[in-house]
Parts: sequence; C-alpha cells; structure tokens
Amino acid sequence: MLDIQGYLVLFLVWFISTILLRSVLKKSQCLRLPPGPPISFPLVGHAPYLRSLLHQALYKLSVRYGPLIHVMIGSKHVIVASSAESAKQILKTSEEVFCNRPLMIASESLTYGAADYFFIPYGTYWRFLKKLCMTELLSGKTLEHFVSIRESEIEAFLKTILQISTFGKTVEMRQELIRHTNNIITRMIMGKKSHNGHDEVAQLRKLVREVGELLGAFNLGDVFGFMRPFDLQGFGKKNMDTHHRVDIMIEKVLKEHEEIRTKVGNDSYDTDRKKDLFDILLDLIEAEGTDNKLTRESAKAFALDMFIAGTNGPASVLEWSLAELVRNPHVFKKAREEIDAVVGNKRLVKESDIPNLPYLQAVVKETLRLHPPTPIFAREAMRTCQVGGYDIPANSTILISTWAIGRDKNYWDKPLEYNPERFMFTDEPGKSKIDVRGQYYQLLPFGSGRRSCPGASLALLVIQATLASLVQCFDWVVNDGESHEVDMSEEGRVTVFLAKPLKCRPVPRFTPFAA
Repeated sequence: MLDIQGYLVLFLVWFISTILLRSVLKKSQCLRLPPGPPISFPLVGHAPYLRSLLHQALYKLSVRYGPLIHVMIGSKHVIVASSAESAKQILKTSEEVFCNRPLMIASESLTYGAADYFFIPYGTYWRFLKKLCMTELLSGKTLEHFVSIRESEIEAFLKTILQISTFGKTVEMRQELIRHTNNIITRMIMGKKSHNGHDEVAQLRKLVREVGELLGAFNLGDVFGFMRPFDLQGFGKKNMDTHHRVDIMIEKVLKEHEEIRTKVGNDSYDTDRKKDLFDILLDLIEAEGTDNKLTRESAKAFALDMFIAGTNGPASVLEWSLAELVRNPHVFKKAREEIDAVVGNKRLVKESDIPNLPYLQAVVKETLRLHPPTPIFAREAMRTCQVGGYDIPANSTILISTWAIGRDKNYWDKPLEYNPERFMFTDEPGKSKIDVRGQYYQLLPFGSGRRSCPGASLALLVIQATLASLVQCFDWVVNDGESHEVDMSEEGRVTVFLAKPLKCRPVPRFTPFAA
C-alpha cells in the first residue's frame, strides 16, 4: 500500500498535469489542427487509444480520421502522417521545418548528450557529420573496402547452418541472424567478432541490446517535462549505468587501436590487420586544418549508432523475408530460379551478383513495404507551420508511419498481399523503378531527405547478399512440412520482429564448401 508521501506525489502529478494540459488545449484552440480522436483524457491525453503496438494503433486511427491526424500524449502534441502525400509534404515540401528529431531522456543520456548522427540537432556540426558519413565512413569506397569481411561472414554463417542441418535440427533463425549481422558490424567497426559468446564482443552485443531496449522504453519524463527530475520509473539511473558500461568498452577498443597505431608509427610493430572504422574515426579525430573536428564523443556515439542499427535492422528484415518466402513457395521458387540462371551451380552468390538479380531485389523491397524494421520514425517541428491545410504547432512531435504508408490502399493494389511482382512491372510508367532510399514516398524504410538513414546502402548489401545465399543453399521446412503457415504477428518498439521467432529446419540443397 502506498504511504502518504506516495499519495502526495500522485496527487501533485495529477494536479500539475491537468493544469498544463488545460493550458496546452487552450492555446491549441487558436490552431486548425489535423483531425483526431474527440475525447482526450485527463493527464494522459489520447494515450488510452494507443494500447496495442504503437504503429498498429496509429494505423487504426488513421483509417478512421485520415492520413494526417493529431493526438495528445500527455501534454505533447503529436502529428502522425500515414500517407505518401502527407509524408512528402513533411519530408520535402517543408523539410527545413522538420530537420530535428525529438530529443528524449534516453537518447540524450545514452548517445553522449545527443552527439551522434541520429539525434544531434540540425545545424553546422550535423552537416559536418553527414559529410563525413557520405565521404568517409559509409561511402561506396569504404563499403567496398569491407566486402571481403561481409562475404567471409556469410560463408561462416552458412557453414553454421549447414552444420546444424546435419543433425536435422530446427534453427531459431532470429538468434542466428542477429549473431550474423552483429559479426559483420563488429568486424567492420572494430576488427573483431564474438567467438565463444563470452568475450568482449559478446558483452558489447548484450550492452547494445540494453541500449536499444532503453531507447524504446516509455518514459513519463519525455511526456511530462516537470517529471524529469523525479525519475519515478528509474530509467534515468538505468540509462546512466548502461551508458557508463558502454563507454568503458568503446574506450577500451579505441585505446587498443591507438596503441597499435603508435607502434606502427614507430616502425616497431608489423601488422597485416585490415583498417576498420575505428581506424577511420581516429584519423578524422586527429585530422588538422578543418573547420570542424570530429570529437571523441561523436566518434563513440557514431560507433554506437552503427552497432544498434547495423545489427537489429538487417536481422529483422532477413527474418521477415525468410518467413514470407516460406509462406509463399512460388515466390521462393522464382527467386531461386533467378539465382540459378545468373550464378549457376558452381559457386556461392556474391554481392556483385545482386544488380543482376532484380527479382531478389523485389523480394526485399516487398518485405520492406510490409515489414519495415522501424515502422515509425520521428521528426520535430522547429516552428509552427502548415501541412495539408492544417496547423502544426512548434515543438510538436511528427511521426511518419512507414508501416501505414506501405499499406496505403490509394497506392498499393491489394496491399496486404505479399507480391514482389509489383516491383517488377506495372501499367504506370516509372513505378517499377521505385527505390527504397527515400526518393519515392510510397516506400520509406530508411526515411527520406536530409536526415534519412546514411547506412541504407550497407544494410541493403547485407540483407540482399545474405538472403540470396539462404535461398540458393537451403530449402526451409516449417511445421514438419505439413503446412507453410507462419505466425506473422509482431513485437517490438524500436525494431519490429516476429512475435514468435521463426523456427525452420534447413535442408541443404547446394553446398559450395564442406561443413
């Protein structure tokens, strides 16, 4: 039972929130806001409408109230765009107003005070970071530098699956896919991967998972600013503790790299070690004669971004893709026939084959349409403006629902049907060329505009090459072969996975190497 102090805290929270909410609503009466639910509850606003997964709940509201809706979460204005046209107005027509991302307590604590590319406020330093991403860290030349790492990790991954198949066992694919994508990212960033599940790379993987969970957690302080100092849910302490442990591990890796660079510089250490992203980051930190300098905090925050986005996102898309291929054997058959025709049966498919595999690319696009790994991404209004004839209040949070846009009946024919053919040909000129990098607002898995995901090209390389190898080398059996049914319900906050991890029994079909 709560003591008298607990009751007083609850009363104060209710009382102050009610005053603030009434003040906000009074100011809002002067604005022509987008439509939304008519009933706003004391203290929580429209939060009771959002009890299920957020992207699903918002989609249901958009079906009822329109492609641009307004909800109150606590005292916070939230505008939700659920159509390609409304997304285009926000991300292109009025882009300069929406170049910031809302800063949350967790993101500020975990990313070195929002020093990372993802959350840093729009401005001169952000433009400097974007230039570094495009020309140094994630450029085509840099990605090509790491192609041998990605291809060797695909071979190692396939050998693991092949070894499991010799025992006729079922594989929980999510676990293996996360390990696979994480090994690629950790080798690219720090030149290491986990070998036994208990080394420092495995520990870092666990910490990165904690960071992802904290970034997706609902914190009352984000909704009610006056509650931040109280930390009633204890997230503030968890954020700082996790950040401290992550920082210790990343600092350790940076210092190891600095020691090696010192030895190499003194000609006392001979190494054939492949230059990784930490080496590139240290080069940029030490660079002279530039208007801006990469700070150590931004370098560590960028590495953390890569660990998070480069592991869970691609793994999610791969699990959804394989689930859809299992459910749709005719699609699987066509994808395999294309690979056989282009690659043959004497070698493993490679990244360089992907441009010649348009149907495989269409499979990935269709998966990203129905199952974007991040179903919602956020912006913040830097000032009051108009979108679609409605007023958008300054400092309001803007949510772009990629999940809803992929189900827009006004654009997609039979939107709930898994049909890669829609990306192969169409009666309307140009639609068959739809890309996933944000130029076409009907498909936005990586966002769009100035603050789109800079790692889209890397993610697609990992996803397409891995999926092609899984299709080429194995048949996948579920439910003991009695049916192709897979439970496609969802779970997750920041990254959405299948609610029940996909379990398949791999049956070798093409073996380019010994197990």
